[in-house]
Amino acid sequence: MEFNIRPLVLPDDYEGIAAVWNEELAEPTTAESLEEADSKLYEHGHLYVNEDGLLEGYDRFRRAAVDEDGRIVGYLWTWRAPWTEAGGLYHTLVVSKAFRGRGVGQALLAEAAAWASSIGAGQIYTEVWDDDLRSLRFAEQSGFGIERRSWQSVLELKQAEEAAFHADLSVIERLESEGIRFVSLAAMPEEEREQLLYELESPTFKDIPGFLGTPPGFGDWQKWYLRGDGYAPERVILALDGDRYVGACSLRYFEETRGMYHEYTCVHRDYRGRGIAIALKLLSIRLAQRTGALYLRTDNDSLNEPMLAVNRKLGYRSLRGKYRIKGDVGGIAAANGKLDSADRDAEISKL
Repeated sequence: MEFNIRPLVLPDDYEGIAAVWNEELAEPTTAESLEEADSKLYEHGHLYVNEDGLLEGYDRFRRAAVDEDGRIVGYLWTWRAPWTEAGGLYHTLVVSKAFRGRGVGQALLAEAAAWASSIGAGQIYTEVWDDDLRSLRFAEQSGFGIERRSWQSVLELKQAEEAAFHADLSVIERLESEGIRFVSLAAMPEEEREQLLYELESPTFKDIPGFLGTPPGFGDWQKWYLRGDGYAPERVILALDGDRYVGACSLRYFEETRGMYHEYTCVHRDYRGRGIAIALKLLSIRLAQRTGALYLRTDNDSLNEPMLAVNRKLGYRSLRGKYRIKGDVGGIAAANGKLDSADRDAEISKL
């Protein structure tokens, strides 16, 4: 198969990108969602080297691989956000399953490595499914190594009643008797609710095992961490002590799959150990049931044992996981031309 690597042509390419990416994503995306996400981004990047000689700032590099008929068969997106750790880039590379084994992934990876080298980046981070052993081999031969692991977990809501039976439902009543209130974000005064939620959430990011970089600023958090596909203020559950935000649980609903994604749960340090996290999880199950969702899905780092224990108690079952992998830019560039042809059908996928 002949193919060509070219810059994106937007908005025409959104449909093709979505089709390729949906072969790998746990929850589907659409051309409209991709275009909406792009509308939140800067038009021009700004990169610089800090006093320690490490890359900072923000920018992105994107390429499409197209076949002889102009159809998109591969997609590359390498970027850094303002809050990315100094020197690092993040990376999405996916190739349509029908076109793997033909050098498409290797060619796109070469483009990424060349751009990363030209801007002075030190490392590239990405992810690969833990049951996709050929992709993992491709990644390792391309200069990447495993850094850590995370798992998807799912709670089938038809089984949630049984799961809730085994959980300590009295925790909600106890907390309420202690003065903790549970409400939705939609019930709070609109002019300050998102700022107060940010002030609760952002310090807890550093408590997440594997978190790198710095918490995003308020505006970026609103765009990328709060608002997204399936977001609604009614799907953010708050724990309040008086008027103080002391815990939060954010959910997203995907109508196409009738699935609900458990985006983030956090509790203020001063209030941990009281059962607030499990109360928020129980309330999220009730909310998902009222919404008509078929399941609740979440992702957790393998070292986040407290949250994994909460999920197990509530009846979540583990699904496939992902490895976060990291490669030095120089090593990726050096290894790129040395891949075995038998492994070219295994493409790195940021999912």
